[in-house]
Amino acid sequence: KYGGDALWALLMFLGFRCVLIRASVLRVTFFSLAFCFAVEFSQIYHAPWIDAIRSTRLGALALGATFNAPDLIAYAFGVALGVVIESTRLRRSE
Repeated sequence: KYGGDALWALLMFLGFRCVLIRASVLRVTFFSLAFCFAVEFSQIYHAPWIDAIRSTRLGALALGATFNAPDLIAYAFGVALGVVIESTRLRRSE
């Protein structure tokens, strides 16, 4: 159940890494976790306009529907996997 959340967080880490090429791994980690956590906490908020977005397939995939605290742990694992991958890649390129 949480594998998809971890993979989503890994994708966010890799996406931020591609955009923030010159940023440190620590900074990318911070932005990735902040983004993932913000999306998860936004699921507590239910206004008609955002629920209308969530009712679409893309909106549901991007924003989710219901807050689930264990998802935060899965996001941390996904981002940590990104850190391991990027740190290994950087060590090998030196």
